[in-house]
Parts: sequence; C-alpha cells; structure tokens
Amino acid sequence: MSRSTAITFEIQEKCRSTRARTGQVRTQHGAFKTPVFMPVGTAGAVKAVSADDLERMDFDIILGNTYHLYLRPGTDIIEDAGGLHRFNAWNGSILTDSGGFQVFSLGELKKINDDGVIFKSHLDGSSHEFTPEKVVEIERILGSDIMMPLDYCVEYPTERSEASRAVNLTLDWLKRSVDTWKLISDKQALFGIVQGSTSKDTRTESAERTLEFDLPGYAVGGLSVGEPLDAMLEIAEHTIQYLPVEKPRYFMGLGSPVELLEAIALGYDMFDCVLPTRNARNATLFTQYGRMIIKAARYKRDYRPIDEECGCLTCRRYHRAYLRHLFNIGEPSALRLATIHNLYFLSDLMRRSRQAIATGTYSEFMEQFRSRFVSLEE
Repeated sequence: MSRSTAITFEIQEKCRSTRARTGQVRTQHGAFKTPVFMPVGTAGAVKAVSADDLERMDFDIILGNTYHLYLRPGTDIIEDAGGLHRFNAWNGSILTDSGGFQVFSLGELKKINDDGVIFKSHLDGSSHEFTPEKVVEIERILGSDIMMPLDYCVEYPTERSEASRAVNLTLDWLKRSVDTWKLISDKQALFGIVQGSTSKDTRTESAERTLEFDLPGYAVGGLSVGEPLDAMLEIAEHTIQYLPVEKPRYFMGLGSPVELLEAIALGYDMFDCVLPTRNARNATLFTQYGRMIIKAARYKRDYRPIDEECGCLTCRRYHRAYLRHLFNIGEPSALRLATIHNLYFLSDLMRRSRQAIATGTYSEFMEQFRSRFVSLEE
C-alpha cells in the first residue's frame, strides 16, 4: 500500500435533494462505510465499553488522542506493545487526533510560538513541547491509519486577527507535518485541517491553501466549540464547497444526532465526539423522541426499554426502572449499559442515514427524525 493509497475512498450513492452521499473508506486495517460516527477512545479506550462491545455495534473505526496517549501510558510502552492496535486489541481502523485541541484547552498551562506549543501536563505539571514533526512521529509510533496534524483551534468567540493567526500557523505546521509524513510513513494517511473560526474569508483562505497539499482527506476543525447552531451550519456549508468531492470530508467534534444529520446533508462523511459517551456517564440517553435523563423519578416504575425502537443490548434486555436503579446505587454496570445504548443509537443513525441516501429518501428521513427528536424532559 503506497502513500497515495494508504487509504482509498469510494463514493457509492448520492442523494438527489441534498449533498449527502454514501461511501467506503479502506485502510490497512479494513474498511468502514460512510457516513460514519467514530467513537472517541481518548486514552486508547472508549470509556466504559470494550473492543468486543464496539464490534457488536458495527463500529469499524475509533479515535485515539495523541496528547493523552503521549502522557499515559507513553509512546515507549505503546511502541513496545507493537502499536496502538495491539495495545488496545482493536482490529479495525484508528484515527488519531493530534491533541492540539486538548493542548489549546490548557489555558495558562501552554505557550504557542511559531515552532509549536510548549505545555505543562495536566497530570503532574511536567513541561513538554509539541511540534508538528513530533506529533507526526508520535502518530507513526501509535500506528494509526489516519493521522491528524497539529493545528491551532481558537475558542469562540475570537477576534478576526486571532482567527487569521490560527489559519497561518495551522498551514505552516501542516507543511512541516507533510514533510515529516512523507519521510517516515507510507502506510498511514495524513488529513489536512481547515480552520478559521466563523469568518468566511479566513475559512476560504484556509481551505484553498490546505488543498494545495493534495492530501488523502480533509477535515473541518474549530466548529461545534460554542458558536450558535446557525453560525456553525453556515460556516460548515460555506467551507465544504472548497473540499474535493472525491476525498473523505471529516467534521471534527460533532455528535448531536440532529446536527449530525444536518452535516450529512451538507456532504460530510466522518464525525466524532465525546458527547454520547459523556452523556451516558451522566445518565442522559438518546431516544427517537429526544434526550432522556434516566435518573428522573418518573422512570422509577417504568418497565419499558429506554427506546422501544432500539435494537441495542441494553434495550433488548433491560428496562428504564432497572437502569435508573443502577445509576442511583452507583453500580458501575450502569455506565456500560448506558454507553452501549448511546453509541448504538448513533451507529444505527448512521446506518439508517446510509440506507435513506441509497433509497433516495434522505430528506424525508432527516425531517421525520428532526420533528420527533425533542427533549422528553421538557
């Protein structure tokens, strides 16, 4: 598998009324269908569930985070184990985030310069430096199928000047990342990341200059970070017109069901977010009719499944009253059962989206889902 074919992407079906499409990405660790939601395994594990659980839910790709894996257990341990796939027993594809978002979330614990980022560990205060070259080298050791380069993600709101600085730094770092990638790995794909906050001008500049590198895929970062929904969708729609149709297009950090469907309609293929797993640990569950806070008193004697239309292990075997009981007594299995449900819900949402695109009914499917998905707690 040469560098140009470290991954391949085949478009299979296109929606007639939106820009939604189905496809298949193939990596050295197998194939996954798009649109796809990728569970976040920040430190090498998707919280509360096992690789077996994920495989039963038909996930073929997960995420790892370079920042967290670099700090714990450390790249030396993972290298000694033979790479992240062998370390965490995951047989499918892995995408590794650069850790840039986590580093930039450290506030006063970081310093940004042209060379990279100097930061202090949130674990023990020790000092470290991430350069674009170092991040790609860490990702080479991890052995991920898709690597994300170090980028500068600004918070919302931000001044236009800071958004422009983020674009310029991200592009400078991308060039150095590409140079390193070409030297050290021909089995891993490197994606480019478009930044620019909510300014269309900076997004356009970032996209056009990022495309000059002719990479295997492209991501849109710096959205879903607190901006209003209409602003997010406007910038997402503006940006995607610059991204090549024949390459996979990755919307970073998106995990709300309705927003996922909106982004699919715009033509995005890949998504990730901690929302479903974090919500599950906080007793908040996705259903066809909105979010359910399972610890609420109303479910004390409710012996129905979480979602009567759901086919996950939790809904097939357990009921609301029991899951509420598990949360209220602090039983660890509550976290696993809730996480299985939320992840299955999004896996199934992607499956149904692909089916609707293939049958030419995606617009109707999206509108029907959106009309039903209102909070059960209101």
